[in-house]
Amino acid sequence: MALLELDRVDTYYGRVQALQSITMTIDEGEIVTLIGSNGAGKTTTLRTISGLTHAARGKVRLRGKEISQLPPDRIVMLGIGHAPEGRRVFNRMSVRDNLFLGAYVRKDGPAIREDQDRVFRLFPRLKERRDQIAGTLSGGEQQMLAIGRAMMSRPKLLLLDEPSLGLAPILVDTIFQVITDINKEGTTILLIEQNAAKALQVANRGYVLETGRIVKEGTAKVLRESPDVQRAYLGV
Repeated sequence: MALLELDRVDTYYGRVQALQSITMTIDEGEIVTLIGSNGAGKTTTLRTISGLTHAARGKVRLRGKEISQLPPDRIVMLGIGHAPEGRRVFNRMSVRDNLFLGAYVRKDGPAIREDQDRVFRLFPRLKERRDQIAGTLSGGEQQMLAIGRAMMSRPKLLLLDEPSLGLAPILVDTIFQVITDINKEGTTILLIEQNAAKALQVANRGYVLETGRIVKEGTAKVLRESPDVQRAYLGV
């Protein structure tokens, strides 16, 4: 059984269809990436999985349990964490308080402290700035905080939307190393990333989206070697 399955999912914004019969699976322990241009439906796919936008048709299943129409807080409790595009940290709260908000559905105090320490181990910069107001952090630090906050729910599946957007190259390398480390520690990851070359370096498999449809899928190696993918997304 797949950890996550989308079965012929259609999603709309008003009368505009954003996703058209999306079918995909993510197995336990994988990093899977979604590749596509702006407006292709990548962010809508993540929003549909996390309950921020509900599918009009089709089903989203987590370990065989349908979650298509559940509210976002219930989906978080079932094991899906989401670090959205644009970071969206709570600007007037400290780094530490932002992290604790990521664990708002949990009641296991000692384990929450352990997970905060894990985030600080993954992102030493956040530990240094744990009492700093989040709005005063750099863009890279805010991205670290957004990922760390999503990790505080102890997700089985972590959704990452454009984690390297707007970051300096050295910070991009840091973020992708942490993504790999998080995965090695047992968290499955669904990754959206405009830097397709970087995404395909760390991913096991990928799907290519165009205008709300999946037009290609395969292992990262197969996609890297695809002339269509090279021409459209890898600049080859």
